[in-house]
Amino acid sequence: MNIITKVEKLVKLEMEKDTSGHDWYHVDRVRKMALLLSEKEGNGYSRSIELAALLHDISDEKLNNSKEEGQQKLANILACISIDNHEKEQIITIISSVGFKGGNGIFPESLEAKIVQDADRLDAIGALGIARTFAYGGSVGSPIYDPSLSIRQKMTEEEYRKNNSSSIHHFYEKLLKIKNLLHTDSARKIAEARHLFMESFLQEFYKEWNVQDEKYFN
Repeated sequence: MNIITKVEKLVKLEMEKDTSGHDWYHVDRVRKMALLLSEKEGNGYSRSIELAALLHDISDEKLNNSKEEGQQKLANILACISIDNHEKEQIITIISSVGFKGGNGIFPESLEAKIVQDADRLDAIGALGIARTFAYGGSVGSPIYDPSLSIRQKMTEEEYRKNNSSSIHHFYEKLLKIKNLLHTDSARKIAEARHLFMESFLQEFYKEWNVQDEKYFN
């Protein structure tokens, strides 16, 4: 069994029952997008990119009971594959910069890290991003929309994790910001249509939400 196949198997076992939008299919899309972006950016194939994309959610704190538990899961998988310490450190560094964390994430320094971060963020917008937003909101008990809540402009990572927002608010707190936070030209081109789709969705959402609003009938 080669390294990629082994990691695929381990990640599938870990993520196959996820219902928060961070399942194996999300991981596989991020992997495919990262490899596509790497090609389009002239970087070619990179095993470190593929492995980092496959493993990017394993240590995510929101998917584990603690930050330490997630880091140990990642370390356990890396210990199972035959790659040198330099590549392991590169993969860990890439993964550490993927998360948004309420806008408090680590800025990716290498092209490889920028590509994996861009790939993950592209999966957070557009039609898939909309579907994943409501799946995650439901998994943590967030309402679809609560007009009494305010959009959180600045948050610590801890505040971002707290369940005091709605899925619709999440568009303004993260998803609509992503287009301007991408690093590669290839990702920015893909993001344009996905961003417009989200804006159209929100317009229709408010029309349907405000049933009594006369503007709905114009």
